[in-house]
Amino acid sequence: MPAIVGVAQVITLGNSSVFHIGDVYKIMPFAAAKTFSGAGSFNTGERLDVQNQYSSTNTYDPDTIDQSNTFNM
Repeated sequence: MPAIVGVAQVITLGNSSVFHIGDVYKIMPFAAAKTFSGAGSFNTGERLDVQNQYSSTNTYDPDTIDQSNTFNM
Protein backbone atom coordinates (compact mmCIF):
# COMPACT_ATOMS: atom_id res chain seq x y z
CA MET A 1 0.00 0.00 0.00
CA PRO A 2 1.47 3.39 -0.95
CA ALA A 3 2.40 5.78 1.80
CA ILE A 4 1.71 9.51 1.79
CA VAL A 5 4.36 11.25 3.84
CA GLY A 6 4.47 14.88 4.83
CA VAL A 7 7.54 16.76 5.98
CA ALA A 8 10.34 14.76 7.58
CA GLN A 9 13.29 16.43 9.27
CA VAL A 10 16.39 14.33 9.88
CA ILE A 11 18.91 15.96 12.18
CA THR A 12 21.50 13.21 12.28
CA LEU A 13 21.96 9.56 11.41
CA GLY A 14 24.47 7.28 13.07
CA ASN A 15 26.95 4.90 11.51
CA SER A 16 24.67 1.89 11.20
CA SER A 17 21.28 3.58 11.40
CA VAL A 18 18.25 3.19 9.15
CA PHE A 19 15.91 5.96 8.04
CA HIS A 20 12.73 4.48 6.62
CA ILE A 21 9.68 6.23 5.16
CA GLY A 22 6.96 4.39 3.29
CA ASP A 23 6.85 0.89 1.89
CA VAL A 24 9.81 -1.42 2.22
CA TYR A 25 10.64 -5.01 1.33
CA LYS A 26 13.83 -5.51 3.27
CA ILE A 27 15.92 -3.38 5.63
CA MET A 28 19.38 -4.75 6.36
CA PRO A 29 21.82 -2.40 8.06
CA PHE A 30 25.21 -3.87 8.80
CA ALA A 31 28.14 -2.77 10.91
CA ALA A 32 30.93 -4.28 12.94
CA ALA A 33 32.14 -3.17 16.33
CA LYS A 34 34.37 -4.49 19.06
CA THR A 35 33.74 -3.24 22.56
CA PHE A 36 36.19 -3.36 25.43
CA SER A 37 34.99 -2.28 28.85
CA GLY A 38 36.06 -2.63 32.43
CA ALA A 39 34.33 -4.25 35.37
CA GLY A 40 30.89 -2.82 36.12
CA SER A 41 30.66 -0.85 32.86
CA PHE A 42 27.28 -2.05 31.59
CA ASN A 43 25.44 -2.28 34.90
CA THR A 44 21.99 -0.67 34.85
CA GLY A 45 19.29 -0.35 37.45
CA GLU A 46 18.56 1.28 40.73
CA ARG A 47 20.66 1.04 43.89
CA LEU A 48 23.73 -0.57 42.36
CA ASP A 49 26.68 -1.16 44.63
CA VAL A 50 29.66 -2.06 42.45
CA GLN A 51 32.98 -2.38 44.24
CA ASN A 52 35.97 -2.95 42.01
CA GLN A 53 39.22 -2.83 43.86
CA TYR A 54 41.26 -3.41 40.71
CA SER A 55 39.78 -3.38 37.22
CA SER A 56 41.85 -4.37 34.21
CA THR A 57 40.47 -4.94 30.71
CA ASN A 58 42.38 -7.32 28.49
CA THR A 59 42.40 -5.88 24.95
CA TYR A 60 44.98 -8.28 23.51
CA ASP A 61 43.58 -9.86 20.32
CA PRO A 62 46.18 -12.08 18.63
CA ASP A 63 44.06 -13.24 15.67
CA THR A 64 43.56 -9.66 14.27
CA ILE A 65 40.65 -10.84 12.07
CA ASP A 66 37.16 -11.24 13.48
CA GLN A 67 33.92 -12.34 11.86
CA SER A 68 33.34 -10.16 8.81
CA ASN A 69 30.23 -8.58 7.31
CA THR A 70 31.12 -9.62 3.77
CA PHE A 71 27.92 -11.51 2.89
CA ASN A 72 25.47 -9.33 4.87
CA MET A 73 24.26 -7.39 1.86
